[in-house]
Amino acid sequence: MLRAKIIGTGSCLPPKIVTNDDLSKLVDTNDEWIRERTGIQERRVSDAATATSDLGVVAAEKALAKAKVSPEEIELILVCTCSPDMLFPSTACIIQDKLNAKNAAAFDLSAACSGFNFGLTTAASFIESGKYKKILLVGADTLTKYLDWTDRGTCILFGDGAGAVVLETTDKNEGVLASLIRAEGNLGNTLTMPGGGSRDPEEKNGRFIKMNGKEVFKFAVRALETSIKDIIKLAGKEIGDIDLFIPHQANIRIIDHVSKKLGISKEKVFVNLQKYGNTSAASVPIALDEAYREGKIKSGDLLVLSGFGAGLTYGANIIRW
Repeated sequence: MLRAKIIGTGSCLPPKIVTNDDLSKLVDTNDEWIRERTGIQERRVSDAATATSDLGVVAAEKALAKAKVSPEEIELILVCTCSPDMLFPSTACIIQDKLNAKNAAAFDLSAACSGFNFGLTTAASFIESGKYKKILLVGADTLTKYLDWTDRGTCILFGDGAGAVVLETTDKNEGVLASLIRAEGNLGNTLTMPGGGSRDPEEKNGRFIKMNGKEVFKFAVRALETSIKDIIKLAGKEIGDIDLFIPHQANIRIIDHVSKKLGISKEKVFVNLQKYGNTSAASVPIALDEAYREGKIKSGDLLVLSGFGAGLTYGANIIRW
């Protein structure tokens, strides 16, 4: 059986740091209030000249370098984003051009904060089918460009960034062992960006993130717990078999609640949201790259990657490193 193995990781964060104290000068909030409710201390914010593809291409170059794979060897570029450079061409095609990955097909996938897990499931499926042997998968978002900086319910949460992995075919019992992706479109109106699409091309409703925080929080707790339990069962494993959990980095209260309920020790859960906030589709690949660089992932380890986001969507993958 063919499987998709990650052979290189990379990430890119904008240099500008915005702290909770910085936000307290813009909106009625403070450092203690934000930390207590989210766990976030600071986030990265891109400047006006930086687009999603600019961050994505740097993350991709790092992943390719670690994998020792040239851009010409890549057969497919899949970019997970809900903040593309423009409606078309796709951000994936823009990154293909910047990398000169002339032999690669390229397209975007939109599942918001669930994007990377949806993308990993998609990329693994292509490899398992034998269609492609080497795939570049990028998760990148610049959601700070779509924040209402007077809305403390959303402006405190998000940051910008990109993460990338290179996947290669293997016939060994490693790589992506099991995947699941799900959607609950009936809850879609709890997290939206109403302006700018075909329903509101003139952006009369504003091109800003709008969120029903209480409803999204309840969904996120349920989705994270369900995705972790179900992916482990699907792979024929137990909670205790997993060496490291890398959840979507949205809110420490969500992560702590689910970890406690499932009996997962804090040492087995990778968290970096205090530094970056919620980077949407970039969240999981940035955390994966950072965990690997910090030596928290070893050959043979079992990892669970899980995420949830607008749609509403959620998904998970289990990987043997």
